[in-house]
Amino acid sequence: MRIGLVGYGKGGRYFHAPLIASLREATFVGVVTRSAERRAELAQDHPGAQAFDSLADLVAAGVDAVAISTPMASRPDLIREAIESGVAVVSDKPFAADAAQAQALVELAERKGVMLSVYQNRRWDSDFLTVRKLIDEGRLGEITRFESRVERYSPKSVGKAAGGGMLRDLGSHLVDQALLLFGPVARVYAELEFSAPDQPFDHQFFVSLTHANGVVSHLWGSCLQNAPGPRFRLSGSGGCYTVEGLDCQEEAALAGLTPESEGKRWGVEDQQRWGWFLQGEHRERVPTERGCWPEFYQQLQAALAGEGVNPVNPHDAVASAKVLDAARLSALEGRVVGL
Repeated sequence: MRIGLVGYGKGGRYFHAPLIASLREATFVGVVTRSAERRAELAQDHPGAQAFDSLADLVAAGVDAVAISTPMASRPDLIREAIESGVAVVSDKPFAADAAQAQALVELAERKGVMLSVYQNRRWDSDFLTVRKLIDEGRLGEITRFESRVERYSPKSVGKAAGGGMLRDLGSHLVDQALLLFGPVARVYAELEFSAPDQPFDHQFFVSLTHANGVVSHLWGSCLQNAPGPRFRLSGSGGCYTVEGLDCQEEAALAGLTPESEGKRWGVEDQQRWGWFLQGEHRERVPTERGCWPEFYQQLQAALAGEGVNPVNPHDAVASAKVLDAARLSALEGRVVGL
């Protein structure tokens, strides 16, 4: 199986290329980038991978799938071009500016019979897998509230257009996780913060989702938060689970480590980073599941071989986009928006 990549910035270099290169029975063909700096990095990181000037050149070299990891503004056109070329597509999130654009891309892929997937790698975060396990086991009883945060202090991220603002960027992950756990949303309330009155991209958000099943999800994201709250706090009739910090896979990837270099150590959280189960005065450590970002591309590889299903159904991304659209409307008009 031959897989290519478009874009070699932070996402392409650290979150896609190492996972593609670590796949067994697959070839990392190369990267579309015209930047001399990026090409030098590619040659250093993956000597066997070729640099291409355009997606058309990459497709002409022969690929079964292509991952799109470029700034938000350019993604939809590249996704459309890949679909029209008959090549399976993996898109970074968010893969569209709004729900209408997302729906149009999904329908195009279906008409052309081309697989379209969205890179929701945080479905395989160690802490999120632990949350899913606790829910499946019924350890916390009936779930009433889900709190999820990705908060950082990164001033250089303020105003960056690559992801369309923190709500579109980080919010795509958090909303996807909430929908995966608790299903459709009935009501949305949101607050956005901007660093300047004329700034089009938010740097901080709060979103409250009332799911159709009654569970309430509270989601926070920020790139200017000096004191981050817990990554997850999951409350139920039988107790509460809480965990601090972010999954270790991002830190490892940015340090230049890969699933191939780390082997069985990849995604394993240190015990000091495990979360807690609490009920009244009772408090105990909860072993964190092993994170597994490589699972996305392994499942994609199996699906393309006719031996599995799409790891992230693109209709899930459309559903998330509808929630994000409602959140922007809620923040703009200062009201609860029904779905």
